[in-house]
Amino acid sequence: MSEENKAAGPLGWLRSAKDKFRAFAYGEEGEPKERPRVGLALAGGFARGIAHIGVLRVLREAGIPIDCVAGTSVGALIAVGYCAGASLDLMTEVGASTSFTDFGRWTPSWLGLATNQRMEKYIARFTPVKTFEELQTPLAIATTDITAGVSVYYSHGPIAPPLRASCAYPGLFVPIQFEGRTLVDGFLTAPVPVEGALLLGADIILAVYLESGNIEEPRTFTDVLSRSFNIIQRHGDLAWRTQADIIIEPDVKNFVWDDFSKTPDMVAAGEAAALAALPEIRALLRGEKRDSAA
Repeated sequence: MSEENKAAGPLGWLRSAKDKFRAFAYGEEGEPKERPRVGLALAGGFARGIAHIGVLRVLREAGIPIDCVAGTSVGALIAVGYCAGASLDLMTEVGASTSFTDFGRWTPSWLGLATNQRMEKYIARFTPVKTFEELQTPLAIATTDITAGVSVYYSHGPIAPPLRASCAYPGLFVPIQFEGRTLVDGFLTAPVPVEGALLLGADIILAVYLESGNIEEPRTFTDVLSRSFNIIQRHGDLAWRTQADIIIEPDVKNFVWDDFSKTPDMVAAGEAAALAALPEIRALLRGEKRDSAA
């Protein structure tokens, strides 16, 4: 393994192995005649994740092909709707009327303060799809095995358990027991699930990252918990940045984690960021090389 790939870890190895396989399959001239397979990696961010809808709308209207999607936490929730073919306008309407009690119920225990079981009914508001096999676009949902401390991706079988697990914020929501694993929020090990898109066969990765800000003093326990994890994430492993071809970063720092009433503004932030990235995305699809990720 090269020094560069060692630095990037498993993500670098996966990308390198994929590139070598393509070179072997298509010879020294390199690329196949068909266009590259485009993957989208959607980060977590609670209510800020509504910005993903704006990104998706711009990509769709611009005719940018999306062949597979990977999502973490709210990124997984938005990805389920998109991959199921749900109306982005309907998803926006649902987002604007959302409150914590639509997907969470306070049930204090030793493992968490609430359960997110209601999420199964919540997602039914914009799609009746229940399994990965019913989706129109391949999807990988990132979760974290809290016992092993590793990412676990799901792309087959029922959607609800992996989705609930990917959104099970540690300390706030009770972990999800599924297929012999204890699962929590995917953001712990895959804040931006680039690896998931690579595992689905993507050649080009468009990553959407939602950076949080601290615009006021913490009001509640969940504010303290959220900000603590945000600090860890900001200073943690950023290997995903080296493996993403283009990084779209909506300006959502001024939105608090649970303020769904700002849905129109967050969608607009996603649209603005995606519009700014369009020239670079189109150039990449034309085969123009990039020196590094944005």
